[in-house]
Amino acid sequence: MDSVGIITPQIFHFAEPLTLECNRTLPSFDLIIETYGTLNNDKSNAVLICHALSGSHHAAGFHSADDKKAGWWDNMIGPNKAIDTNRFYVVCVNNIGSCFGSTGPTTINPDSNEPQVYGPDFPLVTIKDWVKTQAMLSDRLGIKVWHAIVGGSMGGMQALQWSVDYPNRLKRCVVIASTPKLSAQNIAFNEVARQSILSDPDFKDGRYLQAGTYPRRGLILARMVGHITYLTDDAMKAKFGRDLKSGKFMYGYDVEFQVESYLRYQGERFSENFDANTYLLMTKALDYFDPTRDYPSAMATDSTKSAAQLKDSIATSVESSKQSTQPALEDTVATIDESEQNRQQELSALKAAFAHTQCQYLVVSFTTDWRFAPERSQEIVDALMATGKPVSYINVDAPHGHDSFLFDIPRYMGAVRGFLTAPFITDSKSKQPAQSTNQSSQQKSGARS
Repeated sequence: MDSVGIITPQIFHFAEPLTLECNRTLPSFDLIIETYGTLNNDKSNAVLICHALSGSHHAAGFHSADDKKAGWWDNMIGPNKAIDTNRFYVVCVNNIGSCFGSTGPTTINPDSNEPQVYGPDFPLVTIKDWVKTQAMLSDRLGIKVWHAIVGGSMGGMQALQWSVDYPNRLKRCVVIASTPKLSAQNIAFNEVARQSILSDPDFKDGRYLQAGTYPRRGLILARMVGHITYLTDDAMKAKFGRDLKSGKFMYGYDVEFQVESYLRYQGERFSENFDANTYLLMTKALDYFDPTRDYPSAMATDSTKSAAQLKDSIATSVESSKQSTQPALEDTVATIDESEQNRQQELSALKAAFAHTQCQYLVVSFTTDWRFAPERSQEIVDALMATGKPVSYINVDAPHGHDSFLFDIPRYMGAVRGFLTAPFITDSKSKQPAQSTNQSSQQKSGARS
């Protein structure tokens, strides 16, 4: 398929102060963006792309005739592709706090006595902050309502937050390989990555640029840890197995297995192109993400009904069981009861967050993604269905793990294309009840009660 060709990024300066969730204020800020396609007269064909942790505004095309590497989502965006630039005006914005041109740790701090970069003085930002700046960009572009907002992984979190914070400003929301919030395990992975950077002697308390160095080893380790979670055991087995680089054991600690060589290469390349302070604050933004924070989970009294019913049912079995097994069964009851109550409270909170949303949703997960497993996407779908919101869901069979959202998988691309081009459903009462087709592909829709 064709490419969007050579693209020139644009910088938008915002002179007004920006108050962040952490209660700190940026006196001004810049956003760097790329656009593809043509905005129509009534500005109704605009699609916003939200990038993932290591992504940027460069989602498609090339920056020069000599550029060998296309944008990170070039297989998704372009003429006749899933996000068709013959039809849509596509905008991809680099978030504040990044290191690719928008205001962040590597840009000059206007409050410093001498011209120097923010470094560790750049405030922690959240996904709500990013969405707020994207809404400000929308105003600058004159786009009142987005035809769709699309994102994978961390980008999917931004798309979800958009639907909650600005329900009147988007018609479609595409959430790919994402989650309603990070699990404890995911927060743990992020903490290991951060500690690898913070403990690097060259980190210099975040002032490594002033010192003329950078925490290369810490960044390499952080990326290696992250990269392992993006792939699957089967994918790594198929790609590397236990192949040795030299064909024999070297009995040392240098690279011997091909998978070691691959991880080190990925880490090295990442360390040369990404800022350590940016990595720290972006992983924190991931940890903080929770669209239900403004919607107390205890607000609905029915959130514990099914848990109570389950407890009563099992308790009856305990009473009828033998005395010798009763303590163990009681422990099981308590464990199941607590787990079910937590699940119901999470569902109740998500229902509260989504209650006022007005867009249609497409939620996409991948069978082998264990970083943000399909079950996490299904939590989003369940809450949307419970509130009668129009939602389509597909669980795509793919071998690439979390990275699957970056691959050109026909079923996945077709789902996105179909969702973006289908007529907008203005009355969800006419929708059919939810149906499940098979394990790798499901379509679900909510119906108003």
